[in-house]
Amino acid sequence: MIFGIGLDLVECGRFLDWSAFKKQRIFTKKELEYAEADIANSERHLANFWAAREAFLKALGCGFGDDINFSDVSVVHSELGQPELVVTGGAKTTLKANVGNDARIFVSITDQGDYSAAVVIIEK
Repeated sequence: MIFGIGLDLVECGRFLDWSAFKKQRIFTKKELEYAEADIANSERHLANFWAAREAFLKALGCGFGDDINFSDVSVVHSELGQPELVVTGGAKTTLKANVGNDARIFVSITDQGDYSAAVVIIEK
């Protein structure tokens, strides 16, 4: 059964002027390493990661706040390159409280031109 669906669209250029401090506060070390490995498209990767976080929170029905930190939701890639969400901390607690221990998360990320988008489905 579907618990929630979230969609987010973000302009890639908004990440061009972010300081290293701000990036480190928002993104995990692994995400930053992934983005920096493709420096020509670094902002596109960061936008993809941001869109996936936002889509997850929309699917969960909440937002960032006192209980959920930016780094509680992050993107990793399988050996085949498929994006997957890692949910920790307050986001994991909220997910378990609202959906249960058997929650399944599906994420799809795309980018085109100046924009990145992500869709997340949370299944119960």
